[in-house]
Amino acid sequence: MISGQVAAGARDVAAVGQDGDMGPDPLLVRRLRSHRLSAPAATVTDAAAHMLAVQAQEFWGGRWALACRTTGEPTLADVDAAFASGALVRSWTMRGTIHIVPAQDLRWMLRVTGERQRRQAASRRRQLGLGDDILARAERVIVTALRGGGRMTRADVFAALDAAGISPAGQRGYHILFALSVAGVLVQGPVVAREPGPGRGAPTREQDFVLADEWLTASAEPAEPLAELFARYISGHGPAGVEDFVWWTGLPVSVAREAAAACADRLVEVDEGRFVAADLPRPRSSAPSVIALPSFDEYYISYADRSRVCPPELAAIVGPGRNGMVRPVLLARGVVAGVWTHSKAVGRHDDDPVPELLAPGAATRAEIADALGRYARFIAG
Repeated sequence: MISGQVAAGARDVAAVGQDGDMGPDPLLVRRLRSHRLSAPAATVTDAAAHMLAVQAQEFWGGRWALACRTTGEPTLADVDAAFASGALVRSWTMRGTIHIVPAQDLRWMLRVTGERQRRQAASRRRQLGLGDDILARAERVIVTALRGGGRMTRADVFAALDAAGISPAGQRGYHILFALSVAGVLVQGPVVAREPGPGRGAPTREQDFVLADEWLTASAEPAEPLAELFARYISGHGPAGVEDFVWWTGLPVSVAREAAAACADRLVEVDEGRFVAADLPRPRSSAPSVIALPSFDEYYISYADRSRVCPPELAAIVGPGRNGMVRPVLLARGVVAGVWTHSKAVGRHDDDPVPELLAPGAATRAEIADALGRYARFIAG
């Protein structure tokens, strides 16, 4: 068991009033509001628009990240409907990592981040023998197969490549999909439905690949995309600063500083070098104090320094570990107080989530049960 340090931190945050009065750690109070955890959005798509990008290599986790930032009790089907309608998509938006983003924001984001992602992946593509000529052939094969509204799973894409004499083995297929997605050719759109039968309610992990030119029917075009990216990051993550933006986007420090300067009129500096949006969402008294966050949640992962959110003695338990994974966490009044597990496997997804409170006294059994119960209803709904 961990010492009472986390519980003490949670009590400090709990002492802060819902009217926005600052207590011992105003940073956490403001972050809860920015993240829509104490000020939830009206709909899943509103939550996505506010956050701009939600890390989602664990697809179930990215979908739950949006649901737990939304009022009421949206279900997995509600989030999947936003993908089916074309409002949400998933792609490699930053630092080679998959995020859920509003469809209308993907193109301009990739104009800011795409070239750096391509350069960082270049050596790996060379190791795999994926020269420009191979990528061009792969693009022709996939675009031909998808043109006119086609949809293909990852396995379908790999089969088409293999049939055209382009081996997808040994991560080649993955890096072809990555390269074409970062180039704005492909995007992951509608969620693939499970076949009827036992376990059909378990959350699917797959989306169909579709042509971006056919699927992204609307596109927001900010006048200054780099400034927009910094402002939207702060809106969904503040208080945060340049070093946090560098971590989140993978962009150089010099570019991050340029971005911050370009949108200074949209931000409020609340601490030295840390900013929030000028229109910080107002908290709701009905928002829960204890929340079951998914793996890789933005509240935990998207900062250069996570020590205010997660005490050092818990960081090794939460991750990232040697396998790169970040565990789902129990958040008690803004502070990581434990972890939890839940099987998404077919036939086991109806099992109850299992909590592990690592900070005795930071949350009651009833609060934890409520938090995990909301997730269980989301995943089963």
